[in-house]
Amino acid sequence: MIDEILSDADARMDKSVKALVSQFAGLRSGRAHPAFLDSIEIDYFGAQTPMKHVAAISIEGGRTFVVKPFDSGILKALEKAIYASDIGLTPNNNGEVIRLELPPLTEENRRDLIKQAHSVAETARVAVRNIRRDAIHDIREVVKEKMATSDEGHEGEDEAQEITDRHVAQVDQHLADKETDLLSF
Repeated sequence: MIDEILSDADARMDKSVKALVSQFAGLRSGRAHPAFLDSIEIDYFGAQTPMKHVAAISIEGGRTFVVKPFDSGILKALEKAIYASDIGLTPNNNGEVIRLELPPLTEENRRDLIKQAHSVAETARVAVRNIRRDAIHDIREVVKEKMATSDEGHEGEDEAQEITDRHVAQVDQHLADKETDLLSF
């Protein structure tokens, strides 16, 4: 029973770390990355559709996105969706593709992005700790109901802490990698 609780906690913590990684992918660095445009959706035949489902997104020269729609009839809708999004880039439409140039990051922008990355990482750490708290609570309930011994409960709590420490270390490593990414370029 305790093993199931720990396994579930480990899986949930993994999901928290994966969510952190996807949030970091959306944080702009000095280089263009297709995940930066993941939040943009267009009105495609009456349904909100992610841009990556209706267009090929490629990187040109390290800092320019090239968005080539599968259907050239939606070029204006793509341009409108990019303007409406909060990414802060101005689309350049040449009639076939849309180019989005990432301006170089200033030192102030870098510091703001690092603060944002720290905030996202702290949210992930809190999520991991909350999962640990829930797991320990469940373990104590199992011991209280006499489905496990007190020693097994203590071992389970120690293992829950080890799992938590491992996932917090992963969060810290991803944060360090993102800081390095933001500072280099």
